[in-house]
Amino acid sequence: MGLTLDSTDRAIIRTLKSDGRMPFSTIAGQLNVSPGMIRQRVQRLVDGGVLQFMAVTHPLRTGYHTMALIGVKADGHRLKEIARQIAEFEEVIYLAITSGTYNFLVEVTCVDNADLLRFLSEKLYSVEGVREAETFIYLDIVKEIYAWDPPPSEA
Repeated sequence: MGLTLDSTDRAIIRTLKSDGRMPFSTIAGQLNVSPGMIRQRVQRLVDGGVLQFMAVTHPLRTGYHTMALIGVKADGHRLKEIARQIAEFEEVIYLAITSGTYNFLVEVTCVDNADLLRFLSEKLYSVEGVREAETFIYLDIVKEIYAWDPPPSEA
């Protein structure tokens, strides 16, 4: 079960979403609370798995010129095992087990199209239980959001 978030937690998250490097003292001033309270709340959110701090890069600007979303059909009785194997590939940056036409949606970053072809033929299709895959190469990334935006608390 997750943490229960109050309006202060949500305000902290919204503030850090706009600037993850904002000093706790600045956040405290904006919320009219003590920096110690912000420090404790942030630590609680981190420990609870609600919040994490990381650098986010844009793959197409860091030497990876090909990104794709791959819809994968696989043997239904081994989905979790197949997912674990696919998740281990370094090219995979997102993997979800889904309902519908595909059992998995797999997002990958590759250096170029030849690298994507190697990934598909030598890695993805080598996983026992992968039956079919449909690859959608990204031509442009128009919007990408990494963080949940907490709604205002009803409390």
